[in-house]
Amino acid sequence: MIPIRDDQPRFSTPFVNYFIVALNALAFFYELSIQTQGHRALDRFVYQFGIVPSHVEVALAHLNLAGIFLPILISMFLHGSWLHIIGNMWVLWIFGDNIEDHLGHFTYLIFYLISGFAAAFAHILLNLGSNIPSVGASGAIAGVMGAYFVLYPRARVLTLVPLIIFFTFWWLPAWIVLGYWFLIQFLSGAATSVAYTSQTSGGVAFWAHVGGFVAGIVLIKLFPERPRRMRYGTW
Repeated sequence: MIPIRDDQPRFSTPFVNYFIVALNALAFFYELSIQTQGHRALDRFVYQFGIVPSHVEVALAHLNLAGIFLPILISMFLHGSWLHIIGNMWVLWIFGDNIEDHLGHFTYLIFYLISGFAAAFAHILLNLGSNIPSVGASGAIAGVMGAYFVLYPRARVLTLVPLIIFFTFWWLPAWIVLGYWFLIQFLSGAATSVAYTSQTSGGVAFWAHVGGFVAGIVLIKLFPERPRRMRYGTW
C-alpha cells in the first residue's frame, strides 16, 4: 500500500518539515556529485558517514561520543538511491506536517532527531558486529508515523492498493495503513535477523523502522502539545 495524501487538516505552516525535506535533498545531490568520481568514492563516503554497527561498538568501547553520535546524525540525511529518498520524503511530506502542527516547530525537530537516534540504536543492537553501513531517514520518519498512528488513527489516507494485476485507490483509516506498514516491518525484521550477519551487501534496515515507530509512539505521549492559541491563532 502506497499512501498518496491524508485528509487531516493542519493549522500552521510546517517550516521544520520543509527544512528537513530540503536538507535531505541537498545531501542527496551532494552524494550524486561524489558519485561522479566513481562508485568507489561513494562507497567510501557511505562507509565513513553511514551507521556501521561495528564502528559504533568500537567508539562506544572507547567512550568516543563523536564516533557514536555523528555518524547517526549524518546518516539520517543520506540516501542510497532516487527511489529511497523520494519514498522517504513523500511519506514525511504526508504525515510530518500534522505532527509538527501538534508539537510546534522546535519540539518537532527534537522529536524527529530523537526518533532517528532511537531507530539507529535499535538497528545497531540487533546487528552487532555488522560491517554493513546503513543510511536513510526511514527510522526518524517511522517515528513520525508512530506519532501519527497515536494522534490521528481515524484520519483517512488515500492509498494506492495493488490487487493482483490491477491498482486501485482507497481511502483507508490511518491506523490500518500505518499498522499494516509496521506489521510488515516487524515480520520482515524477524525473518531476516538471523541471516543478516552473513550478508555482504546492504538491505533494508527493518529493525530501524520498528525502533523508530515504537519510539514515536512513546515520545508523542511524553512531549507536550503546543498551546492551542499558537496552533489556531486565537484563544
